[in-house]
Amino acid sequence: MRRFSTYGVALATCGLILSACGTAADNEDSTDDSAAPSCDPVQIEGDPNVGLAYDVGGRGDQSFNDSAYAGLEKAIADFNVPYIEGEAAQDESEDVREERLRTFADEGRNVIVGVGFAYSTAVDTVAPDYPNVAFAVIDGFDPTEDDVNCNVAYLGFAENEGSFLVGAAAASQSESGTIGFVGGVNNQLIQKFEAGYVAGAEAVNPDIEVITTYLEETDTKGFQDPAGGQAAAAAQYDEGADIVFHAAGASGTGVFDAAVASGKWAIGVDSDQFLTAGPEQAPRILTSMLKRIDTATYEFIKSVVDGEPDQGFTTFTLADDGVGYSTSGNFLTPETIATIEDYKEQIIAGDLEVPTAP
Repeated sequence: MRRFSTYGVALATCGLILSACGTAADNEDSTDDSAAPSCDPVQIEGDPNVGLAYDVGGRGDQSFNDSAYAGLEKAIADFNVPYIEGEAAQDESEDVREERLRTFADEGRNVIVGVGFAYSTAVDTVAPDYPNVAFAVIDGFDPTEDDVNCNVAYLGFAENEGSFLVGAAAASQSESGTIGFVGGVNNQLIQKFEAGYVAGAEAVNPDIEVITTYLEETDTKGFQDPAGGQAAAAAQYDEGADIVFHAAGASGTGVFDAAVASGKWAIGVDSDQFLTAGPEQAPRILTSMLKRIDTATYEFIKSVVDGEPDQGFTTFTLADDGVGYSTSGNFLTPETIATIEDYKEQIIAGDLEVPTAP
């Protein structure tokens, strides 16, 4: 059974935040090579020079942005590429994002990565003006649909598959039979996390109760609201949940604080958050849903270094370790891990299809 609640609903319309609330999931048909336009390889000018534009929260969020930086760090170590980082501000406009990307390109950055779907429109607007710059968008979607930019790589993930695994873990180790999900923003991307999590939990226990709370309906500040995350998770714990999974960016630190206060469990997201959480929080993080933004960032930079920049749509799945789960802390029992691994094999083999929408 799934119970839905809303915390701090924003009044902004979808169009103010991202084009029609779209995500990479909206353009799954575009991954069909037969339907994609024919593109010549991007020819950058000079040696690779990276610009990494962060999403709201920036480096230090212990989640989404930090994972992208980890990929950049590995590329710096392996290829000695020069780089620059750009921080996003709360509630900034498309014009501001576009200007950040143009500044990177005008300064000679010929490998530019926008971290997060919010950069999709800005990248698609700017990219045609810089045909010798290789652009990528993490969680990117093409707003124009009919006119994909050949010098843009849209890097998506099967978040539903990784979330299925941690949902199975939650149901396997829940003692109350009630678990929770806290999403930062109620859009199609975060709904993929919810859909997989609920499906995985119900696969283990069809009678499991899942309480779902979104911090914001459209406003991206839902990804940078630790107080809101703490309040939402605390309410779920009070309603009987003993494990809460967050897909809420920096707001997830509040979820961890609520887990500490209640003495219950939380599940991290994107990176292995047991490794970056504080000493009080880490012992309450059961597992994390790994979304290998570091891998996507690194592989895109590597593709440019190798002279064959990635183009078009790429989805990182369980099959190529693009998503997964963590075992740091050894909180998952051997029986739970065996259950998760069984489901993982079924998903990779195509015997189990994970929903992408709640």
